[in-house]
Amino acid sequence: MSLSMHQVSIPVFVRGLQALSGLLEKGAAHAAQTGVAEADLINAQLAPDMLNLAGQVQRASDTSKLSGQRLSGVASPPMPDTETTFGDLIKRVADTVAYLETLDEAALEGSETKTVELNFGPERKISFPGDVYLLTFALPNFFFHVATAHDILRSQGVKIGKMDYLGAAG
Repeated sequence: MSLSMHQVSIPVFVRGLQALSGLLEKGAAHAAQTGVAEADLINAQLAPDMLNLAGQVQRASDTSKLSGQRLSGVASPPMPDTETTFGDLIKRVADTVAYLETLDEAALEGSETKTVELNFGPERKISFPGDVYLLTFALPNFFFHVATAHDILRSQGVKIGKMDYLGAAG
């Protein structure tokens, strides 16, 4: 049995984003129930040199939508990093899912051999075949940011666990 680029990307990103949305909903509920300011949770970081919760959500969103764009050639919607509430972050995740769900099997057909170039400043450019980009860069990067968002919320006392991260808990 072979798998298509669509099968190993879009549904995987969507499921991860849905789990992330669930984590954010639990973060919002925690703030409401405990009186902790939403801003304190949204600005929390695991370390001083790491992005805060909002930044982790924004990077998970960007990684998934830009992966879809790079592999399909279908422009993703611009999303400036202006979210300051759980509601804003949940909406961004929903908007990202909505874009990804427009990308059907045909949109990604042949993308495994498409060259994907990433620029990391003026002196660092990396080129990948599409399948290598997806499997060794995009998916690991996406899950790093989802896991870090989970870890930030958990470190702030939000009652979440592995099953919430996996998206299997209700």
